[in-house]
Amino acid sequence: MISYIRGKLVLVEEDKVIVDVGGVGYGIFLSHHAMSLLPQTGNEVKLHTYLNVKEDAMQLFGFLTRDDLNVFKLLIGVSGIGPKGGQSILSVLSPDDLRFAVMAGDVKAISSAPGIGKKTAEKLIIELKDKLSIEDALEHAVSDTEPLSGRIQGNEIQSEAVQALTALGYGSTEALRAVKQVEITETMDVETLLKQALKHIL
Repeated sequence: MISYIRGKLVLVEEDKVIVDVGGVGYGIFLSHHAMSLLPQTGNEVKLHTYLNVKEDAMQLFGFLTRDDLNVFKLLIGVSGIGPKGGQSILSVLSPDDLRFAVMAGDVKAISSAPGIGKKTAEKLIIELKDKLSIEDALEHAVSDTEPLSGRIQGNEIQSEAVQALTALGYGSTEALRAVKQVEITETMDVETLLKQALKHIL
């Protein structure tokens, strides 16, 4: 199995890239979101990969982060969603946005992905509700360079702020996105976080 590929980005096509590794060009399918974050051709790139083996083809799907890859694997584990469907979803929703949408039961957000209908989105929410964690999304919102105690405290006040916003009548997805956009500091309390989060909603 190919876990990742590191090499020179030599060509960007509509839905895939060619990465040169020691004189061998690997064709790797990427989501449109990942495409938009690539460096210019000629630069080095590292892509985490998933090898999809079919009767008539072998396809490599690439991801910029390990989190993207892990969420993709969960997506294709849902009946009715293949690798193309998984990348289609990740083209319109980041892994964290998908976590928010699943936790909030936001069928509309998920079905906005090309090729993903309402029924498939509903099935995805049911099957992934226990596998995708909001805590993971909140963890990403706190700097990785913070001490562990700071991350734990940050997650706690973020969770409280989300609960407060939903109690005020805001949607779960909207509340989570707003809270995630606020930079957490060591001295921040829930009230301050709420005020700043509201600025991203209003």
